[in-house]
Amino acid sequence: MKKSHPIRRTLLATAATVSGIVLLLSLKPASDAGSVQAGAAGGVPSAQGGVAAGAQTLTGSAVDTEYGPVQVRITVDGGKITKSEAVQQPSGGRSTQISGDAIPKLNQAAVTAGSADIDAVSGATYTSAGYKESLQSALDQAGKAQDSGAQVLTGTTVQTDYGPVQVRITVSGGKITKAETVQAPSGGRSTQITGDSVPKLNQAAVAAGSADIDAVSGATYTSAGYKESLQSALDQAGKAQDSGTEVEAGGDAQDAGGEAEKSGAGQATGTQVLTGSAVKTDYGPVQVRITVTDGRITNAEALQQPSGGRSTQISGTAIPQLNKNAVSAGSADIDAVSGATYTSGGYKQSLQSALDQAG
Repeated sequence: MKKSHPIRRTLLATAATVSGIVLLLSLKPASDAGSVQAGAAGGVPSAQGGVAAGAQTLTGSAVDTEYGPVQVRITVDGGKITKSEAVQQPSGGRSTQISGDAIPKLNQAAVTAGSADIDAVSGATYTSAGYKESLQSALDQAGKAQDSGAQVLTGTTVQTDYGPVQVRITVSGGKITKAETVQAPSGGRSTQITGDSVPKLNQAAVAAGSADIDAVSGATYTSAGYKESLQSALDQAGKAQDSGTEVEAGGDAQDAGGEAEKSGAGQATGTQVLTGSAVKTDYGPVQVRITVTDGRITNAEALQQPSGGRSTQISGTAIPQLNKNAVSAGSADIDAVSGATYTSGGYKQSLQSALDQAG
């Protein structure tokens, strides 16, 4: 993993990103947020965010609820929410049925309301509250970018022995001006360790302007996950600068000059970096990120994959093969890897959701 990244090279990309943001709508803060905790990010951001003109894909914080995490991704075009979807939602047992009923209603409500001021779905109080909080955090990103002339970049979710770590940074004037975690280990002793280490890591990231920061004593795994996610966020700015594309606030990059078809072989020119939904499998989540250049998949990688015990070995064998197959096929129409049926199924679903963003 890289130890540092030349942030100052992103100045031009930063200016290109924010030049299209010209319209801001006032939004009310998400209500009923007291029953959920937004990972380690410190709760609901202020409601000064809005939605900007021009297409943006914005990914909200992952919000932990009593039944599982909720994370929302929205598409904003022409100052309006045109699409809302959950990239994470409670699943397993009764939760799968509740999510299947509630999430589509919440998605529709978000588009209709154009804000996070939406009613909870009856029988899905915790899921609704988590949804609203994550939705508000996505909307706040647009406001931050417009107000400060900045990029908001979300890093990869890094799995550690004690839980996932995911970092979001704000880059303005070629410098990291803010760093925060949208996911961090929690529960038992992990909550205390996270509460002590994450503020120090955030401060260190801003001071260093890179991922070349020291681990916090007593929080080795969290620190390593933080640095890896931070570097992946910084890498997005580098990719955008190298390819001349816009980096979106959710961690995806989209070129405004064209669209790629769902098959991955559209007429888009330039480079797009597209992150698929996190798909729950019986052995753990799978999430895929692809790079599309001139309408073709040129790179595929798994941001999340099953791990622990036998799953680590299976993923280590299957994921590289699935990545190769995705690039070769140029679509999600790829064969499952023998012995990794669930991982393959989740991979294909996440891959298709990444391709759907362009289409």
